Amino acid sequence: MNIYTSRPAVLCLSGHDPVGGAGIQADIEALIAQNCHATPVITALTIQDTVDVSDFKILDHAWVMAQAQAILDDMPVSAIKLGMLGSLEMVDTVVEIIQKLPDTPFVCDPVLRAGGGGALGKDEVGYALRSKLMPLATIVTPNLPEARILAELPNGTADECAAVLLQHCEHLLITGGHGDEQEVHNRLYCADGSTHTFKCARLPGEYHGSGCTLASTLAGRLAIGQELVSAVEFALNYTWRTLRDAEAPGRGQYIPRRLPLDFCRS
Repeated sequence: MNIYTSRPAVLCLSGHDPVGGAGIQADIEALIAQNCHATPVITALTIQDTVDVSDFKILDHAWVMAQAQAILDDMPVSAIKLGMLGSLEMVDTVVEIIQKLPDTPFVCDPVLRAGGGGALGKDEVGYALRSKLMPLATIVTPNLPEARILAELPNGTADECAAVLLQHCEHLLITGGHGDEQEVHNRLYCADGSTHTFKCARLPGEYHGSGCTLASTLAGRLAIGQELVSAVEFALNYTWRTLRDAEAPGRGQYIPRRLPLDFCRS
């Protein structure tokens, strides 16, 4: 008799980051920490380090669809996490995949810029994501610079961006930390008019992969059945701890420590 039980599987549609701070590796590590199983579908290959991204290549429709179909034919999926798209064609590809999984919790992380500021696709990709993917999402998790791009409000506040973006989605989490304030405010906006603000202390330094960590953790919490507002709070707290304990393997930004130091010890 098989004594093992399966962890919830989370379909991750993300780019590959060769230094392991963001993208697929961030998804895998964060989901392991939530006792979930990551099923990665790579959407893009990147050339980047802990400083910034220098180039990227988007995979073609057939390869991405084949990766996803192999997973869907093999196992149930309990949640979906979306990261880097990079092209208008990839937006349509992901829509096709999402439509195969109706009623599955879907966390949409609109990755439009690397941590170092480099673009990961033209702004038109963000606008296509806004019109085609955000309406399918359970929750969308932009940081404030990404929310400004999506809302087409270059200097908009979080509240102003939310007023625009809630026309396209049901739940919107706009993360803070991009100003000089000592207390970071992360704001959850809901289509029913309710709002929730989660505060945390600002940490020193710059981080590579914090958004991926947050979105993947949130997808994992939804996969195990946690209620959305509670899952958001848990994911924010977990992500803050990974940044507090971050490491600096390269010459640029810190990388979140998503697994405890004693994870591999006997």
